[in-house]
Amino acid sequence: MLRLGGVASSTYLVAFPAIKEHFQRQGLDLDWVLYSNWDALVDAFVSKEIDLAWNGPLAYVKIKRRLNEPCRVVAMRDVDINLVTHFITQPDSEILTVEDLKGKRFALAGRGSVEAGLLAYHYLKQVGIDPTKDLEICSFYDQRQPSSLPDQRDVVERVQKGEYDAGAVSRTTLERMEREGALTRESIRIFWSSPGYSHCCFTAQGDIDNALSQQITQAFVSMDYNDPLGKTAMDAEGCKAFLPGTTEGWETLEKVAEEEGLV
Repeated sequence: MLRLGGVASSTYLVAFPAIKEHFQRQGLDLDWVLYSNWDALVDAFVSKEIDLAWNGPLAYVKIKRRLNEPCRVVAMRDVDINLVTHFITQPDSEILTVEDLKGKRFALAGRGSVEAGLLAYHYLKQVGIDPTKDLEICSFYDQRQPSSLPDQRDVVERVQKGEYDAGAVSRTTLERMEREGALTRESIRIFWSSPGYSHCCFTAQGDIDNALSQQITQAFVSMDYNDPLGKTAMDAEGCKAFLPGTTEGWETLEKVAEEEGLV
């Protein structure tokens, strides 16, 4: 039996049972288990307590660096391939380029948010902005007054209201807010976008049989949004499809994680 591990989340309590049933229909016996945090999930995978892990990007990098034999990225959500970080501002803002950020107020998402926190902070420095010296304010989500909104939506709202001059969000967040009617693209303006990178992934043990690995990938890919099981899993995971995994796109994150002492 294959064992799939993830970090405790209400979304996984919906998605994982649907994935389990779909896998069983594909002839793959699968069960799942949840862990209290990412490091516990990494430890469980490295010790081979589980065969598959639903990894966040930092968890994937940690596993990759701890194992001599590379782990296999067997599947990803459609939203996790070529993900992009945007810097946004108000439509009529005087901010046209990143150089115009000097002396301005910039909002980041949570410290644990790779796309709009960790990488966004790195991208600011990469384009020549020292957040501690060049910005009037540069704050993470937990440094601001508490908000009932998720971290990236908090960034969007504070920029729209003018509390902050600019902020960092992922393309996925903007697209989701547009679909839900919570945002019109005319209400904000993107003035900088990052190169594409990879995000979350389903990871299998490196020594797994090649045929089984391909069967696992095919089981994920065969999930159809028009099928009740597929829709249940994908709605919970905020995507429309599962795709074959890629090992490309984590290079920047691994470099940043090293710089910040996270791996």
